[in-house]
Amino acid sequence: MTAKAEHYDVIRKPIITEKATMASENGAVVFEVSIDANKPQIKEAVEELFGVKVKAVNTTITKGKTKRFRGQLGKRKDVKKAYVTLEEGNTIDVSTGL
Repeated sequence: MTAKAEHYDVIRKPIITEKATMASENGAVVFEVSIDANKPQIKEAVEELFGVKVKAVNTTITKGKTKRFRGQLGKRKDVKKAYVTLEEGNTIDVSTGL
């Protein structure tokens, strides 16, 4: 597998919510990442794929909710989010897509 394919395995998709938009005003971008990805892997993947310099990476794991579907109990998957803070002057436009 190529290095670029591994980076796409680490970073799943950008998250565009109200909270993520507020974070982007402070130079941060929010991505959904692989649950087993660590901060150095996330930093390397963002720098390689988008050609920017990363200042810091903060991660959070949101536990999946238990929901009912057609009377059956089910559980949503756990999601790991990475708040990637960029160096001054670097930007990523997530609204256009990769």
